[in-house]
Amino acid sequence: MATENFTKECSPTDSSRIDGHLTFLSVSNIFLSLTAFLGNTLILTALRRESSTLHPPTKLLFRSLATTDLCVGLITEPLDVLAWMSKMGKRWNVCRYTSDATVIAGHVLCGVSLLSVTAISVDRLLALSLGLRYRQVVTLKRTYLVVITFWVVSFFGATMWF
Repeated sequence: MATENFTKECSPTDSSRIDGHLTFLSVSNIFLSLTAFLGNTLILTALRRESSTLHPPTKLLFRSLATTDLCVGLITEPLDVLAWMSKMGKRWNVCRYTSDATVIAGHVLCGVSLLSVTAISVDRLLALSLGLRYRQVVTLKRTYLVVITFWVVSFFGATMWF
């Protein structure tokens, strides 16, 4: 079971040998978290501006992808840093809970991200193959339904680890 693996990582066995590595990883993750937040905030701002070049369903798919990456920077990476810092501070309960939360958030966001990239690829294929019928087939309502389905499926898939 996945929970047992993370519980083993949050135990007092030999954590003193890897404190330097965890510090380096924590500093790196903080930097990456900030760049993910700033970069994806810029992308979401750019997508919000009025643009007639992108079809609204396509914009929604790009927003979904940027939102998942933004959430990685705001949720998953800080949780990872918290788990590593709690391990170095020998706070085993905090380490266990944050490790489990990191796994769930990471799986949900990774699943939605991969499904969004796939949907963007399928959207582009449909735009090429359907031609003028593309705007009738690929509607905003259908795309919202697809994106919501991605989030629900990814959430249930991630919670199956437990």
